[in-house]
Amino acid sequence: MPALSSGPSIRHFLLRQQVIKLYRDFFRIARRMPDSTKRTELTNWIRSDFRAYGNLDIVEQEETVKALLYSGQKMLRELKQSADLAEA
Repeated sequence: MPALSSGPSIRHFLLRQQVIKLYRDFFRIARRMPDSTKRTELTNWIRSDFRAYGNLDIVEQEETVKALLYSGQKMLRELKQSADLAEA
């Protein structure tokens, strides 16, 4: 019988999927911004922020990734509120 892989677990896979979903959600909200300059600044910020933390190993730094994910979800809610106000 072959040995079990020591790769990422299903929990890590799901955590990675949450991060990807957050990234996409940020861009969906950014597209709603009416000012093209602010939209460009926002998309550049999103890319740079996710790249800055892109080298984290989900398996080894799971708690850090979870904390960043929580913080990102909070920022996304605030950004969504700003976009809603800008559209009103």
